Amino acid sequence: MKTHSTEQGRLLIALARNALAAEFGEPCIALPHPDWLDEPGAVFVTLTQRDENGQSQLRGCIGSLSAQRPLLADLQANARAAAFQDPRFPPLNLKELAATQIEVSILSSAEPMIFGNEADALSQLRPNIDGVILEYGRHRATFLPQVWEQLPEPRQFMAHLKQKAGLTADFWANDLRLSRYRVEKFKEENHEHRHQPGAHPA
Repeated sequence: MKTHSTEQGRLLIALARNALAAEFGEPCIALPHPDWLDEPGAVFVTLTQRDENGQSQLRGCIGSLSAQRPLLADLQANARAAAFQDPRFPPLNLKELAATQIEVSILSSAEPMIFGNEADALSQLRPNIDGVILEYGRHRATFLPQVWEQLPEPRQFMAHLKQKAGLTADFWANDLRLSRYRVEKFKEENHEHRHQPGAHPA
């Protein structure tokens, strides 16, 4: 998996924020366009906000599981989709933008897992490392590695992933397929002091 520097990660976050600002007709900051942004890439964009207790709450998460278009195009499309098309949330509004934190995850290529049964599959999972894709018939879902922070036990992780795919927590079938991938993640810092409505984003 190609690695990206902290500076490259900051650029990706800034580009994602530009994509959201542009949707509201807000000013965008001028940013460089290095060649690596035109290479194929698969990106997930996660949006979070702090609740009244200071806890981070999900506000949208959309992404691509395989590199089908240039990294920049995938980043921009999934930033917009996370903000406006995640069916779990209403579309983001301008007043929320300044309080929304952006995280960008760049995915490695997914590798199919080989296992004999569920216990075998669970024993192979690497908490805090593996993102997992589950596929069974028309059912499909994924959890990024970040989900291990909330679901640290492999059996619990898998049960919730099955439920996300529309299956029961205890479902199992011999033709169920699992793949895993890794991510590079970059999280926005000091986002509360960034773009304010009507102001130039920094």
